Amino acid sequence: MKIKHLVLFSLILLISGCVIQENSILKWEEVKSYDVVIERDYLGVPHIIGKTDEDAAFGFAYAQAEDNWKLIHDSIPFYRGTSASINGIEGATTDYLIHWLEIWETIESLYESELSDETKSYLDAFVDGLNFYAMKHPEVTNEDLFPITPQDIVAGYMVRHLLFYGFESYVSELFEEKRARPISESPPHKELSENLETSGVIIDNLPVGSNAIAVNAPFTSDDATRLAINSHQPTTGPVAWYEAHIQSEEGLNIMGGLFPSSPTIGVGFNENLAWGATVNKPDLVDIFALTTNAKEPDKYLLDGRWHSFREKTIKLKVKLFGFLPWQVKRKALYTEHGPAIETPHGIYAIRYAGMGEVKQIEQWLAMNKATNFEEWLAALAQHTFASFNFVYSDKDGNIAFIHNSMTPVRIPGYNWHNYLPGDKSSLIWDSYISFEKLPMVINPSSGYLISANQSPFFVTSDKDNPDRKNYSNEDGFPTRMTNRAVRGLELLSELDKIDEQTFSDIKHDKKYSKNSRAYKYLEKAMLADLGDLNTQKHEIYANAQTILKKWDLSTEKNNRGAALGTCIIGAEWLAEQQGENPPDPSGELRRCTDLLLDKIGRIDPKWGEVNRHIRGEINVALGGGPDTLRAIYGLGLEEKGYLTNIAGDGLYYLVSWDKDKKQNVLGIHQFGSATLDENSPHYADQALDFANEILHDPLFDANKRQQKLDRRYRPGQ
Repeated sequence: MKIKHLVLFSLILLISGCVIQENSILKWEEVKSYDVVIERDYLGVPHIIGKTDEDAAFGFAYAQAEDNWKLIHDSIPFYRGTSASINGIEGATTDYLIHWLEIWETIESLYESELSDETKSYLDAFVDGLNFYAMKHPEVTNEDLFPITPQDIVAGYMVRHLLFYGFESYVSELFEEKRARPISESPPHKELSENLETSGVIIDNLPVGSNAIAVNAPFTSDDATRLAINSHQPTTGPVAWYEAHIQSEEGLNIMGGLFPSSPTIGVGFNENLAWGATVNKPDLVDIFALTTNAKEPDKYLLDGRWHSFREKTIKLKVKLFGFLPWQVKRKALYTEHGPAIETPHGIYAIRYAGMGEVKQIEQWLAMNKATNFEEWLAALAQHTFASFNFVYSDKDGNIAFIHNSMTPVRIPGYNWHNYLPGDKSSLIWDSYISFEKLPMVINPSSGYLISANQSPFFVTSDKDNPDRKNYSNEDGFPTRMTNRAVRGLELLSELDKIDEQTFSDIKHDKKYSKNSRAYKYLEKAMLADLGDLNTQKHEIYANAQTILKKWDLSTEKNNRGAALGTCIIGAEWLAEQQGENPPDPSGELRRCTDLLLDKIGRIDPKWGEVNRHIRGEINVALGGGPDTLRAIYGLGLEEKGYLTNIAGDGLYYLVSWDKDKKQNVLGIHQFGSATLDENSPHYADQALDFANEILHDPLFDANKRQQKLDRRYRPGQ
């Protein structure tokens, strides 16, 4: 992931000096004998069965490497902060961030003392699997990067958690020409305000989100408990979902989605319980404007006294022109608040949730091994994740929503959405709201829950929602509502009972709600005054407005209003995600109309002709759209004349337990288990079914799997 604007940090310094990198040879003395087998089912999905957790971890890593080696291999320098030495100047910004935040200093000081022996043994086995694969495949391995260490994996968790709640956007805005926000001196707000928020994930300038829906008895017509696990990610790349199943004789038995190089499942299910995750992005970063001393620039003011910055020099190796190694040196500053950075309009210090936290892996492992609600909730209560909502269900009929976050305990009297004065130590928070006080809903009387990147105060019926009055503006909980949330709540609240098919229909719903922010923006476009236009242009845009007025807000494949409607809605959605004011609706009406006429020749094409699912030789129509429950985000209309699905629905599951606690699971991946190998039969073998919303049994059950088993082998054989 790139950090916008940080490239400004040291372009001049690139001429500071030249260094030659020292090569190191990959050393591997002996591979430990691990008792593990990998079973590949007919879709190529790996099911890893080990005797111990460590055995399973070794096989898990090896199976991941078989399908994702380049993604894993190339992520290691990113986590180490050495990407620029391999990938050039584009990697320098993230390298600087990792060194500036002292990710590795934190790991080195806390790894041995903070992580349990069991966790360290698990990590040792996992990296053994990766290093074993590297040893077996030197032709695709840069030996300079190896061996991979357990600390590399911990760094990966730490960095990904920061990026998921949007840390980089706060740093990026510091490099704008002018100060992006005022310094807060305002009195406390009486109520939570509807501020613009950056509450989603931006991929290639396109926003995405996530969904999770749970229902239980008596709301379900058959007394079943159901969960839709539907976390949205890019369709390709290092944070695209990869599917796997890992099992041991020590209680580990979990299947679901993960990012390549992760030793744990991120969203998924075991025989007893299941959970989905959605990005929540509460306000977890505070920026302090420092007062400095003109006569002594190495000092900053705090509580009436001048304090010296802690300074160090960050040295980055940067490869230029693909072959020329240079060394970049950059001074880094640190204060009582946290790391600081100098910009043209001042020096700022940053304090953020998760500073000094290295135990994310331990919490993920505990969640993966939980066998009931109490154990799973206890795992969450470890409270090492800076963000993420979780929606849960289990065989005992429980459902739950947890707005998980490391929310700082901030003093009242300031608008914490703005920058803070850096001369008051009372503003330097040092604790978080306790886990049990976070917004959550457990077994609501309504029988339903939905999380779709919205406010945690609107996830179920009004009577069951967390009480907003129990939280202050300083807490910074999200206040936004997405179309997915509004539409999902409407559909669920209209039902007296819900059956299995209706639950699936809601997960795949493709409409915008008339009560959504998206529709209100669209309405401005359809009612806009077209102004003083020539007769031909006026007629074209008037026709476009007529199409919008007749549009039923659906993004089904054959719909003829969706291409124009989603184009306009998408502009507002992107602006909202970036915390910006939306563009003029009438301008978007004209832009989208002109674009469709230019690229397609008409303003009302069938949506499936525009919205495409593409993988290898497969190029098929796709229903769904931006911020619909069937979430599809596409790019490329301007260049290709159609949209290519690049994010949104990917790997997703429908998990249920009937009244007799019998489990049923259906799922689908957007492409297939062969992440990178275009010659594999599993490169695109699920793509057509994904487009047609045909789900499969993931073969979590061993007996069912044996009937559809492709091969069974030990790692390396």
